[in-house]
This record gives sequence, C-alpha cells and structure tokens, in this order.
Amino acid sequence: MLNSVQIKNFGPLNQLDWQSLGSINLVIGNNGSGKSFLLKAMYSAVRTLEDYKRGDNPDSAAEILFKKLYWTFQPEKIGDLVTKPSDTALSFSLMLDQQNFSYSFGKDTTKAISALENRVLPRTSNSVFLPAKEVLSLHHIILESREQGKQFGFDDTYLDLARALQIPQKKRMFAVDVSQYHSDYISPLPTRGCDSKDFRQSRKLLKDMIDGEIEYDKTENRWNFKRGNQRFSIGVTAEGVKKVAILDTLLGNGYLSENSIIFIDEPESALHPEAISKLLDIIAILAKHGIQFFLVSHSYFVIKKLFLVAQEQKFSIPVLSKEGDSWQQSDLLDEMPDNPIINESIRLYEEEVDFAFK
Repeated sequence: MLNSVQIKNFGPLNQLDWQSLGSINLVIGNNGSGKSFLLKAMYSAVRTLEDYKRGDNPDSAAEILFKKLYWTFQPEKIGDLVTKPSDTALSFSLMLDQQNFSYSFGKDTTKAISALENRVLPRTSNSVFLPAKEVLSLHHIILESREQGKQFGFDDTYLDLARALQIPQKKRMFAVDVSQYHSDYISPLPTRGCDSKDFRQSRKLLKDMIDGEIEYDKTENRWNFKRGNQRFSIGVTAEGVKKVAILDTLLGNGYLSENSIIFIDEPESALHPEAISKLLDIIAILAKHGIQFFLVSHSYFVIKKLFLVAQEQKFSIPVLSKEGDSWQQSDLLDEMPDNPIINESIRLYEEEVDFAFK
C-alpha cells in the first residue's frame, strides 16, 4: 500500500507532504484547491509501477511515466505541469510498501523524464480511478477517441477504466466442504480475490443497493442494466446506479484484488445519503480486506460517515485538507478536522437553530 507522498511544484500543488497513509484516506477542500489533481498525480505514478515489467512490455519506467503523465493531464508539453512562474523543478516522491519511487523534471521538458528512481518491486495488482462522471454510456466513445483517434479529451483515468470494464466476468469458484473428510485433512489456503468471502459480501451489498447489475451485450456493443429477467438500456439507468455497478463489475471480473488501490473522485456524486452511507460501509469492508482507498469529497455527509466508521471500528482514516495556502493533516480516528466544508455545515445548523427560536 501507499505509505506517503511528497510533491513540489506540480501544477496547483506547490508543496505537499502527506505521511502515514492508511487503508482509507480522504482529501477535502474548496473547489480549485488541487484535490482531483493530487489523485491523478498519485494514480499516474502507481499505474506506471503496475505497467513496468508487466508481461512483454519493454518500456522503461521513465518511458511509461512520460506517457502516463502526458495522457492523464494532456498538457501541450510535459514541462507545462511545472508550477508557474516557478523556475524550480517539479518533484514527486512516494513510498509504496516502504520502497521509494521518485522523479523530477523542469519546465522545458518535452520528450523524456531523465531523473527517476524506482526501488519498488514490480506489481501484479491493478489500481483504478473512478471519476465523478459516469462512463458506461460513453464507453465505446472513450475507446474509439483514444485507441483509434489518439485524441485529447478523455484522459487516461477514463481510458484505463473503460479497458478494465471490458474484462469478462469470472465464473465463481465454490469452496470445498471439508467437513466430510478426515480430521487430518489440510484445508486449502483462504480464497482470495473475487472469490473471497469479503469480496462476495461486498458484491452482494452492492447489488442489493441497486437491485441489479450491469452486463455488456457484445452483439449490440453496449451496456445494459439487468434486474431479474428485465434488461434496461444504460442510457435510461440512473447515474448513481451505474456508479455502484462499475465497482461491482471490477470486483467480479478480477481486475481488483487485495493489493489494489482505488482512487474515487466525489463518491457522493449522484448518490442519495442512504446509498452514500452503504457505499462507505462497503469501502470499509474492502479496506480491511487489503484494498487501499483515496477519496476526494466536498460532502459533509461523507466526512461524518467516515468519522463514524473510524470511531466504531477503531479504524485510522487520515485526512488531508486544504486550508489557505497549506495542506493540513489529521485523522478521523482522533477528531473531525477543522475545514470550510464542516464550518459551513455548522454555520447552517446554527442559523437554523437561531431561526427556530425567533
């Protein structure tokens, strides 16, 4: 899992040092503070490490990173990612499983990243970025514009997600009933991945939330929402349903595993409060199973629910919040952080109380 991240002069992120990361991590702050930008910077680094030395990929880590940054942020040139008007180089460093991955480059960089250090062992797991906007109704458009047109528009977070959703669903494995065997029988190792108990439990909860699941129709080249024996076009399916169904699909096709990292931009988007609460409970289950989460949110409801999860389960949930020009760190296991989102919620409550007693 990711242990820490340090960033200097990376777009809107002048300086950031986030230590002691946990299984669930939350980023909050005002619009334009760089929250989603931070997640994309981290995602680009993690995906670089996952593509490096995978299969027959001959590219160096620097070559993979260059392409990932270019297609994720889509600048005119890579050097444009350096904070302006600073003449200091952009630098990025993270610790993954206590091993360092870092790189830096200047504003004039156009074709290569020369300064890169990688001590992280090759990864077999996959990370994914779930954007605030839904992607299922645009699935074929994303693939065509990027794979055929090679055009800017949908960045790599969308392309990677679209490709991950193409993986066929795995057939469920059935656990062996060892009770009929001799007591000396040695049971198999605990089932992992999409056939593990926690994954199956999470998928059941996700399906219960939306009362169905999505499936891909190869003949018609489109996604449908399936509820019992009924099928509905994905275009008439609620965005909140599609959002939850995507996570269920990635758990079911084996793309996500125990060491995956999931970045979610605005988990509250298109979901009503009860669904948000249930989704965060499922995230807590998966986090205990080994998946690491990074969430960006504007919602007081999300913050409050995660605070209750931390308190009830004695679960550390680090929070990074933008206050003024600096980033502040806290932990929901200790307290609710001081932040404009929370302050505004309190102000509205106090205003309501004052109005009630007038």
